[in-house]
Amino acid sequence: MKTAAALLLGISAFTIHASASEPTIVPEQPPFPAQGKITYVPRDSILEFKTLPEYREPEWVTEKFVKTGKLPPVAERLPKEPMVFKTGNMPDGIGVYGDTMRHVVGGRPEGWNYSAGQTQGWGGIDIAMFECLTRTAPLFQVDAKDVEPLPNLAKSWEWSEDGHTLTMKLVEGAKWSDGDPFDADDVMFYWDDNVVDPNVSPLNGATPETFGEGTTLKAIDKYTVEWTFKDAFPRQHLYTMAYGTFCPGPSHVLKTKHPKYNKDMTYNQYKNGFPPEYLNTPVMGAWVPVEYRSDDIIVLRRNPYYWKVDEAGNQLPYLNEIHYKLSTWADRDVQAIAGSGDISNLEQPENFVESLKRAAQETAPARLAFGARLIGYNLRMNFSANGWGEPDERAKAVRELNRNGDFRKAVTMAIDRKKLGESLVKGPFTAIYPGGISSGTAFYDRASTIYYPFDLEGAKALLEKVGLKDTDGNGVVNFPAGTAGGSDVQIVLLVNSDYSTDRNLAEGLVGQMEQLGLKVTINAVDGVKRDNTQYAGRFDWLVRRNDQELTSVVQNTTQLAPTGPRTSWHHRAGTDGTVDLMPFEQEMVDIVNKFIASNDNDERAELMKQFQKVSTTNLDTIGLTEYPGALIINKRFSNIPEGTPIFMFNWAEDTIIRERVFVAADKQGDYELFPEQLPGKPGESGPMN
Repeated sequence: MKTAAALLLGISAFTIHASASEPTIVPEQPPFPAQGKITYVPRDSILEFKTLPEYREPEWVTEKFVKTGKLPPVAERLPKEPMVFKTGNMPDGIGVYGDTMRHVVGGRPEGWNYSAGQTQGWGGIDIAMFECLTRTAPLFQVDAKDVEPLPNLAKSWEWSEDGHTLTMKLVEGAKWSDGDPFDADDVMFYWDDNVVDPNVSPLNGATPETFGEGTTLKAIDKYTVEWTFKDAFPRQHLYTMAYGTFCPGPSHVLKTKHPKYNKDMTYNQYKNGFPPEYLNTPVMGAWVPVEYRSDDIIVLRRNPYYWKVDEAGNQLPYLNEIHYKLSTWADRDVQAIAGSGDISNLEQPENFVESLKRAAQETAPARLAFGARLIGYNLRMNFSANGWGEPDERAKAVRELNRNGDFRKAVTMAIDRKKLGESLVKGPFTAIYPGGISSGTAFYDRASTIYYPFDLEGAKALLEKVGLKDTDGNGVVNFPAGTAGGSDVQIVLLVNSDYSTDRNLAEGLVGQMEQLGLKVTINAVDGVKRDNTQYAGRFDWLVRRNDQELTSVVQNTTQLAPTGPRTSWHHRAGTDGTVDLMPFEQEMVDIVNKFIASNDNDERAELMKQFQKVSTTNLDTIGLTEYPGALIINKRFSNIPEGTPIFMFNWAEDTIIRERVFVAADKQGDYELFPEQLPGKPGESGPMN
């Protein structure tokens, strides 16, 4: 770990000089020597669909389950043409069966109904269970000119001549983990009865407009579906069909509690009808939940009907079992570094220095590799002035301030980003981030990124210009007379309590706003409550880590601006069903729509430069800090791509393609809790012997 040691030596020497207070181009970021290198490959070198001469599985599956009649032979459990991962793209080649990957997560599962908005606890649990129409996570290694989502449940697609129709062919003969066929019925149930149904809110906020205004979907036959789009060739939506906005659930199970198919059920009963105790829930993913112990552990076992293989015909996954110890996100880093956990997305900078010190030791059980600066935090202001969240008088007054450009400038100029970053970690990790597109994505353009440097006195002058003065001498500015009773300007800041980084940034922001004369109070809730509160519009300000639209641009692109009534994270339709766009927001919407409709790479790059300038000049989001993340992985695991980012198109749990990951026979440990067992019947407790 020479890079880790070198980085540690450079920490004490790290300095950034203050800039003038006039708007300017964002300062260059400090060099970061620990960043891993990525080898780029052609898109078609990763996988293909084809029939192989023969197929194999773990010997114990054949002996205990096939020969006893509990399962059909492996060839009968696979699709007509399974997905085949190409050996040339596997860093360590064809793997061997066995062993466990031990995760530690800070989330807690609500249940298994992903389609109706239930979280499984994050940390890669849902990614292990659910598959989507397309897949984007491995695209980090594909050259930009060749980037397009990979096929997945949709094995191929074809555009009509006019570009308004997209015909998708599904994997023919694939099955859910309980053996029930996967087909167009599952896709249409997810669309018609979850995405389109206004009474259901799928996880990650999938709505009809997420896939383009006016978009429709219909089944042509058992393995064919057809999209119809208002715009021509909106290839952008292929990214939206990946994790986590188009991952169908098992309709043959979910329909039993959906009110449309069971009149005795309510929508609340549908959403919550598959709690964590409902085990062996059917999945299309590589592993199935077979054990859940509250505040202790979730155990997933291999899916005997998994529809992917390697070029030798070995049914994947190689790993038999996956554990999720229910602890804290900070503990995930600690256990991965100590060797009692196997993987972590090192994303909390408070743990960087100690993690680097341990990883630099020869006896360290895990290796650590940093990626680009893709983790950014923004302050998002609620821009809805026409009723989203039904604000009271105070909240309405705050939203009017949020919509005032001078007020936003005052806030951003009062933020000392250098201090905020150093409050998390000293050294060349954090960088000044003014907001907008992440510096780690290919669409980032520094020359188009406008920055308002720290200038507290200038910020105070702007507040006075807006009409905010401390009329009662208590150190907090007041609303003008006649607005909210002329009371102190009090702002409620929504923050995720699950992460120490989120809390630390929020607390630092509160202190800096106090110096400006704004009273900010923190509403810290867990991630699930944060999301629910945000979706409902019940917030003034929000500290939120960047999502995929800012880190990859080509994924969830509609969320870059309020392109529809429910696309933006911080400006959604009010009670009248409309979004009260400000002029700069309309510019952003127009740019995003042009970007989605364009097939010209040069034009798309230019459009994102325009977007970045409009967004950062007008402070659509107010950046706080930006830093890299690191993948921590136990050294016993093979087939881990070099330079894997912990978050770009998706999180590292998917980026490393876990179904291909294996442990060499001489390195395997005795970690399996349910050896030589497979998932049982849906709803039953425990696996099948």
